[in-house]
Amino acid sequence: MRILVLNGSPKGNNSITLQTVEYLKIMHPEQEFETLHVGARIKALEKDFAPALQALEKAELLLFCYPVYTFIAPSQLHRFVELVKVSGVDLSGKWMTQITTSKHFYDVTAHRYIEENAQDMGMRVIHGLSADMDDLTREKGRQEAEAFFDRVLWSVDHDLYEPLPEKLPAGRRVPVTVPGTDGGEKPGNVVIVTDCREDDRQLRDMIARFRAVLPRKTRVVNIREYPFRGGCLGCFHCAVSGQCVYDDGFDTFLRNEIQTAEAIVYAFTVSDHSMGAAFKRYDDRQFCNGHRTVTMGMPMGYLVSGDYGREANLRMIIEGRAEVGGNYLCGVATDEQDTDRAVDRLAAALDWALENGYTQPANFLGVGGMKIFRDLIYTMRGMMRADHKFYKAHDQYDFPQKQRGRILAMYGVGMLMRSKTVQKKAGSKMTEGMLMPYKKALEQAKAEKG
Repeated sequence: MRILVLNGSPKGNNSITLQTVEYLKIMHPEQEFETLHVGARIKALEKDFAPALQALEKAELLLFCYPVYTFIAPSQLHRFVELVKVSGVDLSGKWMTQITTSKHFYDVTAHRYIEENAQDMGMRVIHGLSADMDDLTREKGRQEAEAFFDRVLWSVDHDLYEPLPEKLPAGRRVPVTVPGTDGGEKPGNVVIVTDCREDDRQLRDMIARFRAVLPRKTRVVNIREYPFRGGCLGCFHCAVSGQCVYDDGFDTFLRNEIQTAEAIVYAFTVSDHSMGAAFKRYDDRQFCNGHRTVTMGMPMGYLVSGDYGREANLRMIIEGRAEVGGNYLCGVATDEQDTDRAVDRLAAALDWALENGYTQPANFLGVGGMKIFRDLIYTMRGMMRADHKFYKAHDQYDFPQKQRGRILAMYGVGMLMRSKTVQKKAGSKMTEGMLMPYKKALEQAKAEKG
C-alpha cells in the first residue's frame, strides 16, 4: 500500500511517536511509506499547500502520527486538518488510522477528534493505536505495535471500517438580543477569552449580551490579536524555568492578564468538531504552566455558537478541562434554542458561584486525569521541578500507600472475615458497623445546628 504518514509532531524527525512508525517500516519493507512532517512544516504549508495536496491524492492509507497535547492533537496538526478541509481535496474512500503517544491523559478525545474529521471527508476509519511514550522500548510495546499494524492491513483486506455517521443539516442559530444597558454594577474581574472573527456577528452578540447581563466588571481578550510566534514545540524548556522558549511574551501575558481574573469565560464558534486551531494553539502554549492547576477554584463558563449538542467529544473535552483544572463549570450557553435565556442563565450561575465562593468535588474525569498527572510528575520530579513543588504544596501526592491506618484496618477485617464463625455472628452487623462513622457525622451536624 501507499501509506502517507502525517507526522503532526512539531519536533519533526525527532518525534517520539514517529519512532513507532520507523519500527513498522523496518518490520514491513513490503509497504510503501512516505512521511510528511505537517507539524514541523505547518507555516510553509500555509503558504504553499501543493506538496501536501499531491501526497494526499497519491496515498491509499493516511496514518496520522502525533503526540497528544491538551486533550487533542498538537495545534500544528489541528491547523493542518483545517487546511485539508479548505483545500477541497477528495479523500473519500481512502483508508485512515492513527498512532499516538502519551501518558494516556485523554488520548480517547484526541483519537475521536481525528476520526470525526476524517469521516467528515468520507474516509474509511480504522481505530488507531494509543501507546505510552515508553512502549516502543519494551518487547510488549513492540509486539502491540506490530499487532496493531497487522490488524490495519487485515481490515483493509476485508474492507472493514467504522461506518460513516449520518450527515445532518446544520442546526438553526437562534439570534441573540443585545440589551442597551451595561453590566458591571458590582466590582469584578471576569475575563472573556475568545477567538471571535470580525465577521462572526452571532458570537460577538453573545459576548455583548453576556457582558450586559452579568452584574460584574468584564474584559475581553481576543487571542487572534495576540502576536504568537507559533504553537507549543514540546521542547520542555519551561519544565525547569517556567518560561517558554518563544520570546513573544505569552507566558507573562497569560499569568498577568488571564490567570489574575476571578473567573474565565471562553467564547468560540464550533469548528471541525473543536474550538478551532487558534484556540488549540492558545491551549498548547499554556504548557508554560506545566501540569500545575494554577487556576483551581476559579469558576469557568462557555459561550458557544454552533451545533454543540451534536459534539459529544467536544463536550467531554470541555467538562474534562474543568474537572482536571479544579474549576466549577457554571454552564455552557449555546445558540441552538433560546440563546438569550441560555446566556442569562450562565451569567446568573457565574455571579452566584463568585458571590458564594462555590467549588465542586471532582468527578471521574477530574480524579482519573489528576491521578495520571500525579504519577507522572512524581516519576519525573527531578526534571519537572516547578510541577513537583506545586504538587507537594497542594497535597496532590495522595498515594494510597500513605493510608497506612486504613490498610492495616482492612487487613484486620479481612482476617476476621475468613472465619466462618465470625461471618455467622456478624450477619447484618457488618453493614451497621460500616455506617457508624456516617452516623457520627450526622449526630455532630445535629448538635451544631442546635
